[in-house]
Amino acid sequence: MHKHANLLLKICLSSLVLTASMVVTTSTSISATEAQSSITKIAQGNPCAGKNPCAGKVKSVGGPLAKELQGKPVVVDVYATWCAGCKNIAPTLSQLKQEYSGKVNFVVLDVTDKGKLKQTEAAAQRLGLGKFLEANKSKTSTVAIVDPATGNILAMYKNNANKADYTKILNAAVAKK
Repeated sequence: MHKHANLLLKICLSSLVLTASMVVTTSTSISATEAQSSITKIAQGNPCAGKNPCAGKVKSVGGPLAKELQGKPVVVDVYATWCAGCKNIAPTLSQLKQEYSGKVNFVVLDVTDKGKLKQTEAAAQRLGLGKFLEANKSKTSTVAIVDPATGNILAMYKNNANKADYTKILNAAVAKK
């Protein structure tokens, strides 16, 4: 009888340990999920909010843009096919392209792989965006709105799908032209 009680006690203890470890694992999973949610919320925010949308950030792409981009604000998208943030903002950028067709130039800097990057670097140099690409090629889902005459960055966003943030800057920039 003593052996059976001892065995039963060991089984109960093992069960308790297993249950406790499952609770710890579940708590850790919830914490990781909550942390990821917080990271996502931060990433979707506008890093250039306020009166001066890019205060404390890079304020210029290095000079005026190419002649073919002059006369209209330029939206520059640092893109890769594997980028989750790029997929997140794609519908917003598509809407902006339709809404501002003929009023705004859109440039996609595709950094998907080494082959695309080589082509993109050549195009960026030709368009006056070489320094911008060099500084941001590892920052996919970054979108900048640039004044082509000066090369000044009017706003810069990271993984921001909020269309209103873009239209506010674009409407002001289009009105100046």
